[in-house]
Amino acid sequence: METQNWKELDVALSKPVLETLEELKFQTMTPVQAACIPLLLKGKDVAAEAVTGSGKTLAFLIPLLEILQRRADKWKSTEIGAVIITPTRELAVQISEVLGNFLKKLSLLKQVILVGGTTINEDVEKLKDGANIIIATPGRLEDMLSNCKSINLTKRFKSLEILVLDEADRLLDLGFSKTLDTILSYLPRLRRTGLFSATQTKELQQLIRAGLRNPAFVSVKEKANISTPSSLTNNYIVVQAENKLATMMSFIQEKGSHLKYMIFLSTCACVDYFSHVIQTMLSKTRVLALHGKMKKKRYKIFDEFRSMEGGILICTDVMARGIDILEVDWVLQYDPPSTASNFVHRCGRTARIGHQGSALLFLLKNEDAYVDFIKRNQKVDVQEMKLQVSSDMARKCLQMMRNLQLKDRQIFDKANRAFVSYVQAYNKHECSLILRLKDIDLGSLAIGFGLLKMPRMPELKGRDISSFVAPEIDFNSITYLNKEKERIRLEKLNEFRNTGTWPGKIKRKFKQTESWTETKKKKLEKQEKRQRRKEKKQVLQEKGIDQVKKKKRSISAEDLEELAKDVALIKKFKRKKITKEEFEAEFGVS
Repeated sequence: METQNWKELDVALSKPVLETLEELKFQTMTPVQAACIPLLLKGKDVAAEAVTGSGKTLAFLIPLLEILQRRADKWKSTEIGAVIITPTRELAVQISEVLGNFLKKLSLLKQVILVGGTTINEDVEKLKDGANIIIATPGRLEDMLSNCKSINLTKRFKSLEILVLDEADRLLDLGFSKTLDTILSYLPRLRRTGLFSATQTKELQQLIRAGLRNPAFVSVKEKANISTPSSLTNNYIVVQAENKLATMMSFIQEKGSHLKYMIFLSTCACVDYFSHVIQTMLSKTRVLALHGKMKKKRYKIFDEFRSMEGGILICTDVMARGIDILEVDWVLQYDPPSTASNFVHRCGRTARIGHQGSALLFLLKNEDAYVDFIKRNQKVDVQEMKLQVSSDMARKCLQMMRNLQLKDRQIFDKANRAFVSYVQAYNKHECSLILRLKDIDLGSLAIGFGLLKMPRMPELKGRDISSFVAPEIDFNSITYLNKEKERIRLEKLNEFRNTGTWPGKIKRKFKQTESWTETKKKKLEKQEKRQRRKEKKQVLQEKGIDQVKKKKRSISAEDLEELAKDVALIKKFKRKKITKEEFEAEFGVS
């Protein structure tokens, strides 16, 4: 599709919107914008699929603003005309910032952002000050609708003109299906709805049927069956488990630490640990860490990385979707993502809206089949990259990780938690048929984490870990730099030496972990059983047959009286007030 100027749209845009677009230097429309904006402005519901970084945010913000401006009556501060639902706080903040640029010239409209990390009371106060546009994460919006009695949001939604579900496939991946159903039940049916996603799934089709009325489908791809931008170069490198960190450090040093990198890891614990390690190794480079367990701190880190000219952000998949950070030079996938679609979304943090970008996936020797899997599943070609890593670099990385743990027991704890969380996450991987834990040398993997000792965990039972060589040290001699934590540890250690048991430690039976696919299969089976029971009940009701539960037969007063007489007779016989013959005759025993 050829690029178009904003003034070439079939439906003319308002002056404030055009002026803001000019200030933001958005001279032409992207294909997804050119396709979606006219449809929404003509009153159509839209379900749009477009590759990551294609400009979906403006594709729904511009028609949203135009629709609200065109209403004949002036918007009251208590009337909500638009709702944007998005999966993460970071994406909500980003949309709010873009929208804020337009609202500077549209003073009659006001936005409010409702996300986790703030209290309900704080959100209520913001709404009382007035809001015409709400940007929210689904959990917080459902909570406000269902449980917040101090403000009647349902009443404020009566004037709703447009609902936008951004990154809709991610909303469903995170398990927000029921939450979205609840939210939709509170919203008026007569509205326009825009649903935007990077991939189409079966679950997404169900949501489209439930939330959109006769929608127009828009699918924008740069090439047939290609799900990543053409300006993105995808690479992979095969490494040994014990040299994985050394390989990545060599790569960053070769390319230059002045560039902007995003490093994706599989778990929050891995982010906590490796952020310390990498910051120590690259002391002159700014290294930030961000994952889903952080609260308000996430905003500050996110903003800081966006404003940096060069540096490293180490994160989990919480940053894989929709986040627009300019000039990210390299996306480094230190671990294969938990789902195939997240491979595409991780890569999409670079090469945004026509810019050049590169991505590199680190694979262990047993993981090379993942390349073919991604090509078939996500239609992405990944080219192999070669990089020589010196044995000196590998030794340096291992020694540095171990020295960090010896200096501070908190880093020692983080290293062990990171290893355990990685192994458990790997064991539940969606691609468990090709990424099998039994194929990994866990001893070599532990060296790659720089561990001082192997942790106790069920996944190690019966495994050969002879490749792991632990240093000869007294682990009780490793101290916390935090004085209070060290005091508590010494008290517990002293009690352990006196009693033989570590205080507060509860012996737990290890629960056998299962793969993500197995868990999902069991969940679907339960849902199907419930659905069958529901359908059976409906059929019986249609036929006029009532299902009556069996009740236990109640004991009558007559039965109780008879029982009391028998008990009295037995007591008389025991006390020898009646003979055996009299008892048998009275009791009816022949």
